Amino acid sequence: MSKRNMLFVYNPKAGKERIRSNLLDIIDIFSKADYEVTVYPTQESGDAIEVVRNRDSRYDIVACSGGDGTLDEVVYGMWKSEKRIPIGYVPAGSTNDFAMSLGIPSAMHASAEALVNGKEYACDIGVMNEDTFVYIAAFGLFTDVSYLTKQDIKNVLGHMAYIIEGARRLSEIRSYHMKVTTDEGVIEDDFVFGMVTNSMSVGGFKDITGKHIKLDDGVFEVTLVKLPDNMLDMSNLMAAFINRDINTELMYCFKTKHIIFESKESIAWTRDGEFGGEHKYVDIRNENKAVTIMVPKDKK
Repeated sequence: MSKRNMLFVYNPKAGKERIRSNLLDIIDIFSKADYEVTVYPTQESGDAIEVVRNRDSRYDIVACSGGDGTLDEVVYGMWKSEKRIPIGYVPAGSTNDFAMSLGIPSAMHASAEALVNGKEYACDIGVMNEDTFVYIAAFGLFTDVSYLTKQDIKNVLGHMAYIIEGARRLSEIRSYHMKVTTDEGVIEDDFVFGMVTNSMSVGGFKDITGKHIKLDDGVFEVTLVKLPDNMLDMSNLMAAFINRDINTELMYCFKTKHIIFESKESIAWTRDGEFGGEHKYVDIRNENKAVTIMVPKDKK
């Protein structure tokens, strides 16, 4: 049997540099599964996009290891390439929300084994003003914590880095007046937070996006949180939001395949935990089953 060709892209700095101590074992797992592996360590932001988009036609699969940002770049590179082939993911980041949603093990050796022994799964991606995201686009409260918190702090503190930074900024809460248009109707209100998701967890919180989520159904789960009247309401609201205890007076929760956000001021967005630019107009659409990702054989 002839060997298959794999391009393996990894971020050496992701998740406490976990990949460094596991790299040789992971490549060994790939090699034992009859892959001829070309290894590419990313050097800076955007590297993975270019190497995947401009890859040689001989590759049968692109595997990647890093955080959600690395996967995001690989998916965007694949989206922009002439021929789309399966993507394998060995998570090495701090939260790995999308891997959790796909049932990919968090342990690196186990996820590498699941990659080579798994099955193909065609899942949705989001397109936001022509940039892609894998599982979340968001604005407002704490959404900039993930990209403003320095990588070395994330590496040392992990999840706590996000919580500490978020708590420190509670006094800075502000709202954004936005007009939100979907195929189902128009909402205009003041929001402290909004997220468009295709994931079963966000920031490590499971079920925060809702229950019975499917990653290949052609629709996003949308959560929009309104500005409460006082700080007591704010703490109650945050608890309700995290527990997905929907307060219809303060939250809009619905599904849609296409959504447009309009505001008079530029608002900072995040895509998969990375800075997504400041925008007055954001058009987000669901691209149904646009990329193929390797998942464990037992994923339903």
